[in-house]
Amino acid sequence: MATKITAKKQKPTVKKQSGSFMSKLKRFLFKAALWFFGGSIFLVLLFKFVPVPFTPLMVIRVIENKLDGKEAYLNHDWVPIEDISNNLQKAVVASEDGTFLKHNGFDFDAMQKAFKNNERGRRIKGGSTISQQTAKNVFLWHGRSYLRKGLEAYFTVLIEFIWGKERIMEVYLNSIEMGDGIYGAQAATEYWYRKGASSLTPIQAAGIAAILPNPRKYKATSSSSYINNRKTKIMRVMRQVGKINY
Repeated sequence: MATKITAKKQKPTVKKQSGSFMSKLKRFLFKAALWFFGGSIFLVLLFKFVPVPFTPLMVIRVIENKLDGKEAYLNHDWVPIEDISNNLQKAVVASEDGTFLKHNGFDFDAMQKAFKNNERGRRIKGGSTISQQTAKNVFLWHGRSYLRKGLEAYFTVLIEFIWGKERIMEVYLNSIEMGDGIYGAQAATEYWYRKGASSLTPIQAAGIAAILPNPRKYKATSSSSYINNRKTKIMRVMRQVGKINY
């Protein structure tokens, strides 16, 4: 009598292995998201009370200068907002963000105008608020990508909610690039005018604000006709801004 031998069927393992990989990936992404949200909120809370020691742009500029064989010069001197002239605060509002005290981080009208100008091939102007610029300068890298813009929006919401307008202005004026290797109001005022940030006159404040679109190219003193025209326009708008009250 012949004996029938049948091979034992093997259970498929591909789906099981695939399911195991996906579950591990989901756990990893979930933990990464928790770490990111926790870390970002911690940093925002920390910098509500602690001066920002440096920004990603400062590091990038030092590396760029080193690679180009130039001197890695960095001048950054943090001062409280009480020691920064109200004239400079008015000047940056007049030149960079006229609705700073009114919006919640985003000026959607300005963003729409910037989008239309971009569609027409014109130079984008006035799309980012002071809050958005602060979020970008302190927490992110410079560049154009959907990822960076998304993170910029996220940090803008956080600092508007946790810091408030006065702290945003304080961090902004202490962190932004105001010359080649010059960061913050105090360092800029000493560099351009040989004085402290608390004693800036309206025209001097307008001079610093006028060069912010490209502070490594333009000069606040001995300026070109283009910058002098910007100073005049900024001073005119400053009269309409009035005193900054937070």
